[in-house]
Amino acid sequence: MIDPALRARLVALLTERSFERRRVVLASGRESDFFLDCKQVALTAEGHAVLGQLMFQALDDLPATEAVAGVELGGCPLASAVSLISFQKSRPLPAFYVRKTQKDHGMKKLIEGDKAMRPGMPVVLLEDVVTTGGSTLRAADTLRAAGLLPVGVVVVVDRLEGGGQALRDANLPYVALTTRKDFIPD
Repeated sequence: MIDPALRARLVALLTERSFERRRVVLASGRESDFFLDCKQVALTAEGHAVLGQLMFQALDDLPATEAVAGVELGGCPLASAVSLISFQKSRPLPAFYVRKTQKDHGMKKLIEGDKAMRPGMPVVLLEDVVTTGGSTLRAADTLRAAGLLPVGVVVVVDRLEGGGQALRDANLPYVALTTRKDFIPD
């Protein structure tokens, strides 16, 4: 169960450090009149702890998982935070980082942390912001191609622009810690 006081603290941190009213072009290609840069919270000590705890709590609302995977770039600190909290709670979950494109050097990996992977391992994807769900769905495909089983998604912010439904339509149960309405009431 999501701790309401901790969630309220997350909304306060996001409002203070991440939320901006301005015109931007999003990763989806859409234009928006607001922007949420969740990394501004995730990369602080308090934000890292708060996000790790809330996302770990959200896992209880999804099918059982044996790992978490952060979608590059915003999801990477989230995966690390959840992995740390999981160890502290005696339920250790390895973290994977899912790249958007294959490295062109070294081992040319699409997934970092691969030594902890095993075929059929259930994994929950972690994202900072979901708009259309496209990046998350591509990351789920990358996990499947590596022999893993995506079983759900936890996001920090759902912009309420169809992404949550796209994930559910792809049979990925979905939990959003916050939505656009926490920052721009209707």
